[in-house]
Amino acid sequence: MSQLFTELIPSLPEDIALECLTRLHFSAHRVGSQVCNRWRELLQSKEFYYHRKQAGQTRKMACLVQSLPSPTESTRTKPAGQPSYGVSVFDPVFMSWDRVDPVPKYPDGIPLFCQLASSEGKLVLMGGWDPVSWEPVKDVFMYEFTTGRWTQRKDMPSSRSFFAVGAKDGKVYVAGGHDESKNALKSAWVYDICGDEWSELSPMSEERDECQGVIIGNEFWVVSGYETDGQGEFKSNAEAFDMETSEWRRVEEAWMASQCPRSCVGVGKNGGFMCWAECDSAVRVGACGVSLGDCSLVTGSEYQGAPQAFFLVNGQIGKLLKIEVPSDFSSFVQSGCCVEI
Repeated sequence: MSQLFTELIPSLPEDIALECLTRLHFSAHRVGSQVCNRWRELLQSKEFYYHRKQAGQTRKMACLVQSLPSPTESTRTKPAGQPSYGVSVFDPVFMSWDRVDPVPKYPDGIPLFCQLASSEGKLVLMGGWDPVSWEPVKDVFMYEFTTGRWTQRKDMPSSRSFFAVGAKDGKVYVAGGHDESKNALKSAWVYDICGDEWSELSPMSEERDECQGVIIGNEFWVVSGYETDGQGEFKSNAEAFDMETSEWRRVEEAWMASQCPRSCVGVGKNGGFMCWAECDSAVRVGACGVSLGDCSLVTGSEYQGAPQAFFLVNGQIGKLLKIEVPSDFSSFVQSGCCVEI
């Protein structure tokens, strides 16, 4: 790392130059990476990310798979009523909203039901259905906030939809879901973001379709789900993968039986799982919660067809505080993750 931190700014001592770049707001990294090769290598490096994090210069934001505003009739390329999705970014400090540029391969909308995960400041988008053919895809894309660009990465080993996902220390864990024939899966894989490589993990004890992934400490939890022959019969148990021992353990009564966990699993005050859809009637339909450290962003609606509402919740389970959202970002949120930039 020391080689990256030399002669960053002419005539300035190394430590002062590094401190200047450490305090540079992440929104300026895109321009900063164009100054010179040394700056670009530094700003994109894992070492610099952790240096900024240790210095308290990173910020947690929510990245959301959100339906896009309906195009006008003159520009519409899809049948009316078929939504397109993009990636929205919410900053809880400035209460600001932005939208990530489209994935080049999917300029009119990202794959339906794709999953987002993030680690070390990188955003990874994977899986889902082709927005035109509705066929399952194995695509993996990474968004680099320092350049504002998407790059296509190594495909998932196989097509899977509605799977659990979680990320930590530069790795993305996936498990469960179903294949292109709608067979529920119990297999699991881990993706190394830096190495752009997939490695197979030991399988879970049982199939879990439409499960939800949660990272707690050094464990990747796969909550609920159902088997191929029990479609819609959501389990009350969960399985946790220990990242150090590479072993699974099964936990009974971890979730409410028959309750779909997709996008609405939260961690309560006692460390157990809770359902965001049950915390307030205002988000009982289509609830989605994203933990942002000291607070959580929770979205949903009161009933089917009702306007989408957006709330901030302080602490693990506090009072829902409604926030105003620009009209371009007030639509349905399918899923999301926290990104620390």
